[in-house]
Amino acid sequence: MPNTFTLIQTLTAGAGGQSEFDFTSIPQTYTDLVLKFSLRITTGGYDSTPWVTGRLRFNGSTFPTSAKQLYGTGSATGSDTNLAPVFMEDTDGTASIFGNGEIYIPNYTSTASKAISVDVIGENNATASLAVLWSGLNTLASAITSITIFQDGYTIAQHSSASLYGIKNS
Repeated sequence: MPNTFTLIQTLTAGAGGQSEFDFTSIPQTYTDLVLKFSLRITTGGYDSTPWVTGRLRFNGSTFPTSAKQLYGTGSATGSDTNLAPVFMEDTDGTASIFGNGEIYIPNYTSTASKAISVDVIGENNATASLAVLWSGLNTLASAITSITIFQDGYTIAQHSSASLYGIKNS
């Protein structure tokens, strides 16, 4: 039988935006979690690229402790150990474009270390674009009960959204 995806919660930034998205009281009744997001910030980022990196917290602790990413920007490719798995479009890029991605969290109820994988695309109607495959590990030794998406010092723009799904292996 196929896996069953169940929507747990969708968060959408209202007028004026917000500083973070918080998924709290995550039920412990699923096998895995999937977090799908479409994010933009309200200002230009810290450089001239049309995106900024965002962070995750599991149960209040910043994730991860180690990571590896492979990326392509439209003009370059590479890899590094960036610890920020969420990419958000900023105002240096095309208006009304959002960074979109999916975060897969297997075995989130385990007391073992947590691994995640991320697939992100930063769309832009110009040569600067972004595609990232990212994986990370955290030594969190408890079940995940809350997830926060944030980027210190930036406001998540209106109409940005994130949806959390539970997966049951049937």
